Amino acid sequence: MSSDVERRSRRTGGRPISVSFEFFPPKTEEMEATLWSSITRLEPLAPKFVSVTYGAGGSTRERTHATVERIIKETRLAPAAHLTCVAAAKAEVDEVVRGYWDAGVRHIVALRGDPPGGVGHAYEPHAQGYATSADLVAGVRRIANFEVSVSAYPEKHPESPSFDADLDILEAKVDAGASRAITQCFFDNDLYFRFLDKVRARGIDVPVVPGILPVSNFKQANNFAEKTGTYMPAWLAGRFEGLDNDPETRKLIAAAVAAEQVFDLVDHGVTEFHFYTLNRADLVYAICHLLGLRPPQTVSGEGQAAA
Repeated sequence: MSSDVERRSRRTGGRPISVSFEFFPPKTEEMEATLWSSITRLEPLAPKFVSVTYGAGGSTRERTHATVERIIKETRLAPAAHLTCVAAAKAEVDEVVRGYWDAGVRHIVALRGDPPGGVGHAYEPHAQGYATSADLVAGVRRIANFEVSVSAYPEKHPESPSFDADLDILEAKVDAGASRAITQCFFDNDLYFRFLDKVRARGIDVPVVPGILPVSNFKQANNFAEKTGTYMPAWLAGRFEGLDNDPETRKLIAAAVAAEQVFDLVDHGVTEFHFYTLNRADLVYAICHLLGLRPPQTVSGEGQAAA
């Protein structure tokens, strides 16, 4: 009987599966230790890149930059630095972009960014800043030959009046120089495939990479979903019912649910995934293992393979 890996390889036409991981800059020494433990754990899986988020209005700028620089200096990973338009003049943003290039960064995740007041507050462009994410993409590309990734929304951005308006924005970002779109997390794969059909019908041909959020804390994920307009299926709530005080079982359920979602995407030909790690490695590592992504093997002195 063929293995799951072999079966999925046939479904994807033999194309290899690739992954990328998202981290956020730590606020405390304890969070710093957790982050670097996770990076060390996930690095051997050879992700295509790892992204580091950027707070609203550049509130985490120094920590983001420090995290990216440390990734460059201490790992073999390719970092992608997040950058937003919020609450900053063009000259200020351009300075950050040049600083990233000088530090060795060659990939930017260009986002409009959330308003400083958070989701639900009105967005107002800085008077001397980049007005839109497409403007930011064009600005980054003018400064240097960065690879630029942008966001996409299978369920429509909560501020967009329609899907067509949302697709207009995505098209403008690609026309400005974006080479990849990464979706906000979703929990119903049909929504992703319907969105992808709309994107391709528009003639937008860049990769649209599904963003996967393993749900280890259902209440937290549900609160996020409510704020962002992300559909949370009733069956998913049912999987976590009665487990509020049982973190170990929640973790097992979370791995199973995320694996089901990813395997279904693979069976439909998807070969690239972006994982929102929340700076935790265990669930993401387990899913990647099931996908057939393993650390390289070394040969011991006895002639036997050792991890």
